Amino acid sequence: MTATTDGSTGATLPPRAAAASETADITTPAATAGVHEAAARATRRATDFLLSRQDAQGWWKGDLETNVTMDAEDLLLRQFLGISDEDTTRAAALFIRGEQREDGTWATFYGGPGELSTTIEAYVALRLAGDAPDAPHMARASEWIRAQGGIAASRVFTRIWLALFGWWKWEDLPELPPELIYFPKWVPLNIYDFGCWARQTIVPLTIVSAKRPVRPAPFPLDELHTDPAHPSPPRPLAPAASWDGAFQRIDKALHVYRKVAPRRLRRAAMNTAARWIIERQENDGCWGGIQPPAVYSVIALYLLGYDLEHPVMRAGLESLDRFAVWREDGARMIEACQSPVWDTCLATIALADAGVPADHPQLVKAADWMLGEQIVRPGDWSVRRPGLPPGGWAFEFHNDNYPDIDDTAEVVLALRRVRHHDPERVEKAIGRGVRWNLGMQSKNGAWGAFDVDNTSPFPNRLPFCDFGEVIDPPSADVTAHVVEMLAVEGLAHDPRTRRGIEWLLAEQEPSGAWFGRWGVNYVYGTGSVVPALVAAGLPGSHPAIRRAVAWLESVQNDDGGWGEDLRSYRYVKEWTGKGASTASQTAWALMALLAAGEKDSKAVERGIEWLAATQREDGSWDEPYFTGTGFPWDFSINYHLYRQVFPLTALGRYVHGEPFAGQRAAGRSSTGKPLAEAEAG
Repeated sequence: MTATTDGSTGATLPPRAAAASETADITTPAATAGVHEAAARATRRATDFLLSRQDAQGWWKGDLETNVTMDAEDLLLRQFLGISDEDTTRAAALFIRGEQREDGTWATFYGGPGELSTTIEAYVALRLAGDAPDAPHMARASEWIRAQGGIAASRVFTRIWLALFGWWKWEDLPELPPELIYFPKWVPLNIYDFGCWARQTIVPLTIVSAKRPVRPAPFPLDELHTDPAHPSPPRPLAPAASWDGAFQRIDKALHVYRKVAPRRLRRAAMNTAARWIIERQENDGCWGGIQPPAVYSVIALYLLGYDLEHPVMRAGLESLDRFAVWREDGARMIEACQSPVWDTCLATIALADAGVPADHPQLVKAADWMLGEQIVRPGDWSVRRPGLPPGGWAFEFHNDNYPDIDDTAEVVLALRRVRHHDPERVEKAIGRGVRWNLGMQSKNGAWGAFDVDNTSPFPNRLPFCDFGEVIDPPSADVTAHVVEMLAVEGLAHDPRTRRGIEWLLAEQEPSGAWFGRWGVNYVYGTGSVVPALVAAGLPGSHPAIRRAVAWLESVQNDDGGWGEDLRSYRYVKEWTGKGASTASQTAWALMALLAAGEKDSKAVERGIEWLAATQREDGSWDEPYFTGTGFPWDFSINYHLYRQVFPLTALGRYVHGEPFAGQRAAGRSSTGKPLAEAEAG
């Protein structure tokens, strides 16, 4: 079969699988027995591997790998604050060099194309580490950067970092006034119109934008401009009647306002923004449990006079050090975030579905740890839901301001799989979580990740926001996880659950797939939605389920696995459901097919065989490909535990059957209570 090529990148697409009609054949009993035996053996090995990776406190956490902008910006921050040290710089540079591609570029995901802003930041970081601009690897990078338009063509955030050192002019950047902090929540473009990750970044950046600091650059960057004499060519204005044109003209007006802004008002706005930042610092010193807001918050407070020994600053810098992963070769990688709650609930589900007893000490310890992580105080979400009692879970070790709906749903599903010694405590925690998730439903019946109705069309139009998602609209994957959780809790017929189901059915693509917001991509969305719909009572014969099954069978790879490249977010027609087979994506497809009643199909047999055949001797799988997302296409994630938890879940369900099927069929919740009595608050 001839592979096709995506002309925009030159990357070769994998051959398509056999037609759906060819893969849907029912397997023979003898073949099924052999596959079942291989699956059982792989399940045992994967179970032992995952159990061995649990922390003594009860949690699991895999590395969260993104791209070298995290490492480059860490070095730039240290240079700006004057706290660079030789060992850290050497280790970071070792990692950055190791990620460079043969053409001199750096990509944002494994096997992806070179990315301009990432390559610029990596290049500058290596210059700071002492790499000479005429060294072969540096010359290749600078030549490629110039060919793509140079620094002038990079994203705003990259040019902000360069402006801190005088490598770019502040006046050539979009204006972001600190007076934004005063906008009430009913005014367009108030800070709560932004997704929580963007909000936490924008508030400190208003201070940086107002201060416009410049630290002396240790070297020029003329080699990164197409024309060093004119590094910032004028950008064409969009038509005034368009939204882009309107916001460009608003930005010009804000540049004028900067010159006449009352000093007392601006000073007060910056101080208010600083209080907002400090109030949201977590107990571990970080902000939101993620690296970018922490970096910009430290810079903003530093510019307002907070010295590096101030408790807020000291705690913030110490928290950033905890994002560092030191590798055996001496390289130092920076995680953008850490995912212990997410990893722990997924690991618990995987082990339980693989047949580990519900009262196994390690599952009980995991449940204890998750119970201790429940957030019982209001956070920023309460701006939109002031009367809703708290009860969610966050993604990270410390992020009480921003629990998320996805983690909360999956933690509840995990806790339901554990037989805990204090069932009353578990019931109360689950009740709080269910009530909070129900209260976070958006008006269209679906759920976003962190906020309610975070769907304003304006933030994405700002000239400042040219990178990634800055709003948090409902998504199919999050909504599916909530619907599945509600069904397990006996709320499948609750009107709120039915609205979520109706939204999911309306969101199905013509192909039969669902878009994946937080995982790559249509395989993840479909792998999330089908089990949820089945859990909520839709039969495997439902037209939506049949279309999903047909689509999954049609995109199965020739080797029996499934894979989907990040390019499917940008080049939908060419890349949807296409990519090298991966353990996590194969598992997602299998989880959907098994839920749909396709256990005996040829597609499932081939998928299970692929997982069993690609498992390592120690029970793990290798997966260099990025199958998670922060922002679709713009910011990709390789969750190092995905390659373990999802294959184990799929194998376990193949060997032991679908979880909770018996309780649902009997009309009872997983605790044995009648469904009508299982409803939480």
